[in-house]
Amino acid sequence: MIQILKMAFRDLGRNRRRSFFSALAVGAGLALLILMASVIEGEMGSAIESAIQLQSGHIQIRAATYDENKSSLKWQDLVADPDQIAGQIAALDQVKTATPRLYASGFLSSGTQSASARITGIDPLSAASDPYRKGVISGEYLSPDDREAILIGKPMAEKLSLSVGDRVGLSLNTADGDVQDQTFIVKGIYTTNTYGFDSATVFLPLAKAQAITRTENHASTIFVLLNDTALTDSVVSALNVSNLEIKTWRDLNALFVEYETMAESYIGIFYMIILAISASVIINTLIMSVYERTREIGILSAIGMRGNRIMMLFLAESSMLAIGGVLMGLVIGVLATLYFNRNGFYIGNMGLSGIMITDTIYAKLTMDNLINLTIMTFVVTILSGLYPAVMASRMQPVAALRAEK
Repeated sequence: MIQILKMAFRDLGRNRRRSFFSALAVGAGLALLILMASVIEGEMGSAIESAIQLQSGHIQIRAATYDENKSSLKWQDLVADPDQIAGQIAALDQVKTATPRLYASGFLSSGTQSASARITGIDPLSAASDPYRKGVISGEYLSPDDREAILIGKPMAEKLSLSVGDRVGLSLNTADGDVQDQTFIVKGIYTTNTYGFDSATVFLPLAKAQAITRTENHASTIFVLLNDTALTDSVVSALNVSNLEIKTWRDLNALFVEYETMAESYIGIFYMIILAISASVIINTLIMSVYERTREIGILSAIGMRGNRIMMLFLAESSMLAIGGVLMGLVIGVLATLYFNRNGFYIGNMGLSGIMITDTIYAKLTMDNLINLTIMTFVVTILSGLYPAVMASRMQPVAALRAEK
């Protein structure tokens, strides 16, 4: 076996440039696979984390008749005594915070411009509101006793040409079906770096939102954040809320789950294409080597080298190309992933409805992806050498010796 390896190494060294670029093709394929997997992992993780923190929470408690698409404000569709229920839920050890929230649909208007908005009543002091407080880029954050203050997203402010201190008209539906109009002062402008969310969501203190919609002591939902997403099912089992519906983050992000499944299918196809290209390079390299060494193969056969040893020789060459390519791919792929993990790359204002994709995606490399892709590339590269190896092993000595005469 040592002799086979020495011969394989010597044969690859005959055409070092071709061998190097063949291994480089394998390395580039593996590096691209690692980067793609890391970007998808980062995007998926970021999207679901953003959806949980900004929109759905880990768990929501709400009336069974509540329709979030309509932001219903009918009393029978709302949660009564939400503060009491939230306090009971927050007492559980696994729960980070539980807070009432009220949702309403309406319009903001400034001068001749207007835009639809989702009005969200929040408890400004709750830990669940930290993303909005930390995201304030101009002005100040809300306080619980504000009565004329509103917090709007950066895209909304740009669309309506609003600055901190400007007045903006708000029209929204109330619990009794009327339309309520009131002028608010822009107290702060925030960004969560999620265009689809920031461009449509404005915040009021919960007490003010309840007063203007005439839903005092009622909320659309109890928004629950846990210490760990993995605890979701156990907390749901521990909750005891009669006449109310419990929704988990999976239920509330069904569109994202479907998107993730579809994306994984398409990514699998891209993986196959990249591996097929890398494999074709190895096959082409070894087939050229077989034709160039036809006479040599004939001599080896004539002096007694069996076909299985000739096949092992070419498989050893493909193994060496695989090892070299994998090592180069690991270095290039890991370095590229580390760069995009730190700096990310801007994808712009996609604004996909129902999917909280941030404006900048950061790559996230996991050990599982790294090991699986490395093994997959190595195996495919070795298998790519199987056809040229079999072709070389089946050459007849006489025909091979005459081939280059």
